[in-house]
Amino acid sequence: MSGLLVCVAVLAAASAYGVLHKRRSGRVRVRGRDDGKRLGADRLGGELGERATLVQFSSAFCAPCRATRRVLGEVAGVVPGVTHIEIDAEAHLDLVRELDILKTPTVLVLDADGRIVRRATGQPRKADVLAALGEAV
Repeated sequence: MSGLLVCVAVLAAASAYGVLHKRRSGRVRVRGRDDGKRLGADRLGGELGERATLVQFSSAFCAPCRATRRVLGEVAGVVPGVTHIEIDAEAHLDLVRELDILKTPTVLVLDADGRIVRRATGQPRKADVLAALGEAV
């Protein structure tokens, strides 16, 4: 009987973790550790947008990175003054460490001056990115 209770407790804990992880993945939010960090065109390998820049950190074997690339490309095409820059995380490990990128895809929303104003870890939804731009711009 006690083995059954342990099994049920483990399943309940794993289910709760899974639900929490799924809800947090891809959400665009403000992180306190990003305050004051600024990225320029020289570090990103591309020009900043007039209003905002969506910076995506990807890796070669990341399936959600392809979908994120598509979503961010669509947003950059729809919102004037917004650009999308994709960075290979493996080729830019110094920048990954400096910005505390822990998994791919990670998306940073920069304002016109290159300051990090939002961050999403995981695959963001188009509506969330558009809402983040509305708040950041």
